[in-house]
Amino acid sequence: MITKLLQGQKMLRACGFSSACALATIVLAAQTPAARIASEVNVSQMSLLKGSQHPLAQAQYDAGRMPADTQLKGMSIVFNRSAAQQADLEALIAAQQNPASPLYHQWLTPDQFAARFGMAQSDIDKVQTWLQQQGFSVDSVARSRNLIRFSGNAGQVEQAFQTQMHYYNVRGEKHFAPATALSLPSAVLSSVATVGNLDDFRPRPMHIRSDAVQPRANFTSGVSGSVYLAPGDVKMIYDLNPLLSASINGTGQSIAILGQSSVVTSDLESFQNAAKLTVKDPTMVIVPGSGGSQLFSGDESESDLDLEWSDAIAPGADVFFVYTGGNSNFGVFDSLQYAVDEKIANIISISYGACEPNISAANITTLDAILAQGVAQGQTIVAASGDAGSTACYQSPTTTNPPLTTQEAIAVSYPASSQYVTGVGGTEISQANTAYYTQGQGYWTAETSGTDILTSALQYIPEVVWNDDALAVNGGNTSLSAGGGGVSTIYKTKPSWQTGVPGIPSDNARDVPDISLLSSPAYVPYIYCSSDSSAWSTGQTASCSNNTFRDSATQDLTLAGGTSFATPIFAGMVAILNQQKGYNTGQGLLNTELYKLAANSATYAGVFHDITSGNNACPSSLGTSYCTGSATTDYSATTGYDLATGLGSFDLDKLTVAWPLNTGTALIATTTTVSAASATLNPSTNDVVTITVARATGSGTPTGTVNLSIDGSGSAYGATGSTTTPVTLSGGTATYTANFSTCGVHTIVAQYAGDATDAPSTGSVTLTVGGSSCGFALALTPATLTVKQGSQGSETVTVTPSSGYTGTVNLSYVTSNDTALANLCVFAGTGLSTSGAITVGSTAASGAITFDTNAADCASTTGAVKAKGLRVIPHGTGSVKPSKSTPQKSSKLPIGMAFGGLLLAGFLGRSSRKLRQVACVIALASLGLVVSACGGTTSNTGGTTITDPAKGTYTITFTGTDSVTSTVTAQSSFSLVIN
Repeated sequence: MITKLLQGQKMLRACGFSSACALATIVLAAQTPAARIASEVNVSQMSLLKGSQHPLAQAQYDAGRMPADTQLKGMSIVFNRSAAQQADLEALIAAQQNPASPLYHQWLTPDQFAARFGMAQSDIDKVQTWLQQQGFSVDSVARSRNLIRFSGNAGQVEQAFQTQMHYYNVRGEKHFAPATALSLPSAVLSSVATVGNLDDFRPRPMHIRSDAVQPRANFTSGVSGSVYLAPGDVKMIYDLNPLLSASINGTGQSIAILGQSSVVTSDLESFQNAAKLTVKDPTMVIVPGSGGSQLFSGDESESDLDLEWSDAIAPGADVFFVYTGGNSNFGVFDSLQYAVDEKIANIISISYGACEPNISAANITTLDAILAQGVAQGQTIVAASGDAGSTACYQSPTTTNPPLTTQEAIAVSYPASSQYVTGVGGTEISQANTAYYTQGQGYWTAETSGTDILTSALQYIPEVVWNDDALAVNGGNTSLSAGGGGVSTIYKTKPSWQTGVPGIPSDNARDVPDISLLSSPAYVPYIYCSSDSSAWSTGQTASCSNNTFRDSATQDLTLAGGTSFATPIFAGMVAILNQQKGYNTGQGLLNTELYKLAANSATYAGVFHDITSGNNACPSSLGTSYCTGSATTDYSATTGYDLATGLGSFDLDKLTVAWPLNTGTALIATTTTVSAASATLNPSTNDVVTITVARATGSGTPTGTVNLSIDGSGSAYGATGSTTTPVTLSGGTATYTANFSTCGVHTIVAQYAGDATDAPSTGSVTLTVGGSSCGFALALTPATLTVKQGSQGSETVTVTPSSGYTGTVNLSYVTSNDTALANLCVFAGTGLSTSGAITVGSTAASGAITFDTNAADCASTTGAVKAKGLRVIPHGTGSVKPSKSTPQKSSKLPIGMAFGGLLLAGFLGRSSRKLRQVACVIALASLGLVVSACGGTTSNTGGTTITDPAKGTYTITFTGTDSVTSTVTAQSSFSLVIN
């Protein structure tokens, strides 16, 4: 083996550019994957896929069976690696991280990874055939050759995998998932890691609104004199300015921010203008098959802050936003899979996580395989360690499913706990150091002129462990507020690199976090901009008006904290580090070098800020509703490494000095941009796509080829493999003629392969195929619905696609007499998403809508639960904000607007903030969402009389609108008879 490697090195020198030839040597040395499915794939012999049931899909949370005709798009069969492949991959990663190895930092491309670690084509063909025999349509094969996406309905899932699809009420939200572990044909069982996208349990964003933690801490505000963290403050505190002044700002580097909601790009621009940064939008990359672009409350604000702060720290870097659309069975882990599979960027930042006990063993295996692929491709992955201290599963004392004993168990968050990830924890500024400059502390600039000061931090400010639990609870918040950290229960072997630093426990386990940065929403919160009203403080009406950080009407700032901020900030720092040290092809896993530096006592003392005060334990004073057992004692800061802050924080300028220089061939960083002649086109219409590759610095023109991946590679080629389309550069540009026969959103990823002097880079463009031939029909049954006054009746809405249409359809309605129907309540039930939309695949999709003529149901909160993405409050004092809305003053809406405010919120929010209306909604556990017209008075406001909708015959007309293309619509009407 050593002889072969030495021979390979001679080949590298002969080629003249080490990266490309070393990669070629690696791939050529690897054998084509051997076929692993030897026998026929059929249903006569089925076996249980252990660990495939979601931990929260439990009988005590069951809310009924999913209708068999419910459409599920983008489901996935994920293959594992053979034992030989896994051993080979682990050896490769170790060599790539070893400076003494000839394979040091010799990264694989996605296609090279697939050729070495993917499934054999014959195996893929067999599984595709079996899926089609079960009635599924095969959508795509991942570029890694380790995943097949397919679509169908719940009944087909139940029959194919011998389970039942059920709804569950968990944490006040309605979800769906298989009720049992899945079964697979025995012939394929040993090759399958999991069957994914069969549930809608999504990871949680890791940020906490500042006004949920009281009191606020003392940018220096010209209004209050308090201090908040603007970009200039972070750059001062962590010593970025010497690097930025030398134009070391991330130029030539790329960062992928992962999300599960779209964003309003004007929010990002408002932040950049307010912070006096160059206005630059990220490259938007929607995961193919995940549905149309859609906004989700909580997730939208998460993505806003991730994008704003990563760009603020590394303004020269190319920022990609990889996100999922409106299909509820897709989430941020699908964004992770796509960002790795297509190698969207060299740095990946994920501010989401789930506590380890709430992730199935099968999903852990799947996700770890993705993360390992990213590391082998040279991608650095950083993840937030969580915001609930040592109890990562904690939700709320008012949530009984899961029970408090489960929530309060000691646990850490995944993927921060993965051995392939750098976990980012949280610190805060000591309360003593938030005082004003005039009080003699010397840390902040005092406000004297009545105007805001953008950069008020004067130097590094000593940090302690972030723990605002007591403040959060006493301020009325039901969630904890502390930096996540602890001992993994999944990884029972200590990673080889997590050693050598005083304080690392001898626990034979992966310990979290690795490093920490400021994260507290109280001491001191971060400023950002977002149209997501769930991010706003009480009474706030807008965010970042008139190129300032303030709401022009109320002067409120949009403030928050959490490891969600620390993570994209660290990602930006990594981009700066990579540029400074010449790592233009990425560094892969940082932890190897990070712990090596920290193990040197002199370097640790000079570079790192050792956090030695505080803990992330749950205070016993909060009582058993929040804290029990060991939760009240773990974990305290100590000298060196600790389970509350890891290695601590650091001085970036000093870290770059201590970090080793890239000793390999110094390839010149490049950028790849992709543009289309038309972003919106008709089916089967040619559209010229132009790919431009340029050097990030200096002169000269890159040469070579660009590989194009269309909709995840396989779907463009009959889903038979992961072949990509190569195009050759001429003068730094190349063109490709795109032509799509199917309607919807299509994603083209262009990867420049690099040449003798230029580093690889990635670009992307999204095209929307629509037009008059793309569409759907809308039908309502029965044609006449008769309901006794004070009772309920149901309609079925059916959306039938035509001309290859697939996508998400938002519903709205109008009535022939809004006055008479002022107190009609409309429940969007099974088959409709929590945002009131219906997802359409290759066949018709149906959903249930219940009409309630009992006005008391409209006004009462009895039995109300917190629906996914909604905040439920009594109708007597206000109205529910739909999950995609910008709040206005509480008001009573006409009935059509009330339902449209919920069902069209995502669409309208994308078009204009002024169109985001407030709907009156009560989410009932048995019926899902409620959209209420809430007209008249209610017994909640002084005991006045509530009037039921009047008897009579009315016409109700529904309109379905595609979530991406507003011109694609259909209508249907029915008669509502109240007697």
